[in-house]
Amino acid sequence: MSGASAGRMAAALEAGQGGRPGRQDSGAPATEAWRPDPDQAAATNVGRFMARHGLSRFEDLVARSIDDPAWFWAAVVDFLRIPFVEPWREVLNVEQGAPWAKWFVGGQLNLADVCVDRHAAAEPARTAVVWEGEDGEVRRWTYGELRAQADGLARMLAERGVGEGDAVGIFMPMVPETVATLMAVAKLGAVFLPLFSGYAPVAVSNRLSDAGAVALVTADGFRRRGAIVPMLDVARESVAAVPSVRTVVVVERIGTGGLDLAAGDGRKWAPWPGPGEAVSSRPLDSEHPLFIGYTSGTTGRPKGSVHVHGGFGVKVAEEVAFQFDCRRDDVLFWFTDVGWIMGPWEVFGGLALGATLLLYEGVPDYPGPDRLWAVLERHKVSICGVSPTLVRALMAHGDDPVTAHDLSALRILGSTGEPWNEDPWWWYFQVVGGGRCPVINISGGTEVGACFLSPHPVAPLKPLSLGGPSLGMAVDVFDDQGRSLRNAVGELVCTKPWPGMTRGLFRDPARYLDTYWSRWPGVWTHGDWASIDEDGEWFLHGRSDDTIKLAGKRLGPAEVESVLVSHPGVLEAAAVGIPDAVKGEALWTFVVLGPGWQPGEELRGELTALVADQLGRSFRPSSVRFATALPKTRNAKVLRRAVRSAATGADPGDLSALEDPAAVDAVREAR
Repeated sequence: MSGASAGRMAAALEAGQGGRPGRQDSGAPATEAWRPDPDQAAATNVGRFMARHGLSRFEDLVARSIDDPAWFWAAVVDFLRIPFVEPWREVLNVEQGAPWAKWFVGGQLNLADVCVDRHAAAEPARTAVVWEGEDGEVRRWTYGELRAQADGLARMLAERGVGEGDAVGIFMPMVPETVATLMAVAKLGAVFLPLFSGYAPVAVSNRLSDAGAVALVTADGFRRRGAIVPMLDVARESVAAVPSVRTVVVVERIGTGGLDLAAGDGRKWAPWPGPGEAVSSRPLDSEHPLFIGYTSGTTGRPKGSVHVHGGFGVKVAEEVAFQFDCRRDDVLFWFTDVGWIMGPWEVFGGLALGATLLLYEGVPDYPGPDRLWAVLERHKVSICGVSPTLVRALMAHGDDPVTAHDLSALRILGSTGEPWNEDPWWWYFQVVGGGRCPVINISGGTEVGACFLSPHPVAPLKPLSLGGPSLGMAVDVFDDQGRSLRNAVGELVCTKPWPGMTRGLFRDPARYLDTYWSRWPGVWTHGDWASIDEDGEWFLHGRSDDTIKLAGKRLGPAEVESVLVSHPGVLEAAAVGIPDAVKGEALWTFVVLGPGWQPGEELRGELTALVADQLGRSFRPSSVRFATALPKTRNAKVLRRAVRSAATGADPGDLSALEDPAAVDAVREAR
């Protein structure tokens, strides 16, 4: 343990917030950093839920929610007052097997009604969304205004033929119109495709094409670190390669002289329509698709996770309510993008509970290192979520940018994206949260639709810990033989279905079954290494598959490799994630050149730029190395595990499957 983290631990213990110093054999810290006040715990959403059902211990609620999921999820709907237009006949049906479980069978609802319409009808003047641009502009929308904006877009899309089941791309920065777009698409029963605002044209067009999108909603641009990001240029190039897109709606965010929407390609281009007459949200079957969240996997084609109105809506509302204790008077902020699962998570989860969302457009340290903390102070944020990567970057500026601002409104800190290390965790807990706010460190994923693991504000908290199973989630850690494992690292699995799980992978059921359900019958294998210590606390230890996480963003190595081998000089390529002190993982690539090509800085620059141009600057490789060979199995598959271990100097383990073990030495030499 470093001196800084030891000092913060000591401060916590002196303040009466902790327990036993030291570590477990698994490497997880044993010290209890935070313990809830009993009266405050009883007043939380989960505390009141326990009281309603006669449960005095949180452990009993966890056990009952897992053992009797039908009871738990029905009770959640009742407690959170989630309106179903048509009651369900059955909470859970697994007649087709766990991978194809159905939830709230026969029930009807629409998440636009759950999140906006009902609040706009009851309290139209309550604040729904607050937005701050990087240039300092601030806008506020009430629930009534949010509904009017959503209705205006919904009417325009409907007039242009968008209806139930149609796919609509959302390539937007985090502005109020983004929230209205999510709701407008949901109102119509269409399916939205959230796209990361930093994607390059090829990445956008690939996802639009895969889903057969008929429309795209985008912006003319946004500001990032003082410069303008020209989203409209990317959108034009993207849709040019997707004939199915008939309509493009553009939000004038930058407003540099008016929009030029002349296309000349037969598509209908239009500016954002603004408020419109009321459009009723269509009652939909609970299993009706809401969105397709694309996430990179270990093959070249992105995976389209299909999420539905009933299961996703109930699960994220439960998580925001029970894990983050979000209530109507809270201001919820997560530093994210609509293209990552935490974007839809915060929007639908927060608005379902009638809370206020804060959106911020820019980077957290521009124009000064205190920008994020100034935003939190200015808008009195009470629930804040960030990634460990962001914390590691901001703590490099020291404590002063944080302590210069009044963050007393904060009561819950959130995090997700990748595993923590100690110094940043303690800094986030002590400096940002003043040692009084629990760090609700959650883990799930796009395919999960929510969280497998999470602390709750009614239970003590260890540093770095993920607490334990999220309510209703039958998670475990397995060894190689599929046996439960304790005090050692194994595979994170889930042994029962849950409402928020993906309804397969879009147009690829075989890949869905092979990716998640093939290792052990009826068991979801997630691809994370995890451990459970002797106190029942859970910790993550990185990916067990080849997926790379760059600052919390998932990237499939095959996507990078496909771009590299498109260069005429590259015969073979391998992309791996290497531990990085700031990003969590850095992207390293190894390439084998063809005859007549020589390694050099100019070629390295070309390959680096090629990946950035094709996949987006966020995925720019940290390193491009030239190797004479790559380790491959006898069936010609590059063994990325061997590449990664050779690059880091770690033990490569069993290499008996390699065609030529000497290829590992070639990677070491390239390193």
